[in-house]
Amino acid sequence: MKTLVTYLTQTGNTQKIAEAIYGELEGEKDIKPINDVADLEGYDLAFIGFPVMQFDIPPKVKSFITDKTAGKNIAVFMTHAVPEGFEAIHSWTGSCKEAASGANFLGSFDCQGELAQPVIDMLLQADDPQMKAFGEMGPATKGQPDESRVQKAKEFAKEIQAKL
Repeated sequence: MKTLVTYLTQTGNTQKIAEAIYGELEGEKDIKPINDVADLEGYDLAFIGFPVMQFDIPPKVKSFITDKTAGKNIAVFMTHAVPEGFEAIHSWTGSCKEAASGANFLGSFDCQGELAQPVIDMLLQADDPQMKAFGEMGPATKGQPDESRVQKAKEFAKEIQAKL
């Protein structure tokens, strides 16, 4: 079995999780930034990772999932600044499943990542009270994803691979 781990990262959070997943995989495997992946030809399984941006899947990743995963076994992983269990996470996961409607969607993983300081600063200056509240959560994200979240990502990799 040949597996690909591909990801989009801005601050390194998603790359850290991608590397953890990659390290747990058995068999032939590749890890590449999503910009370096033309298609999923030759892969039996693909893990696709991204940071949640503006409360959704980044457009580049959504297009990749919609256009390149039909008939393929995929799992997605995402990093975000909100604590796990935050209600909006379900809509982000649902958006992934919708985009991957032609794929064999094997599962999803999400974890908190560190919110970049420029984003915190921008949110704190927003007029929208909800955006300000997100900015105020910024310091609590320091050091994420931590070792416990990395470990959960490794377990996710094993669980997904065991499905095939």
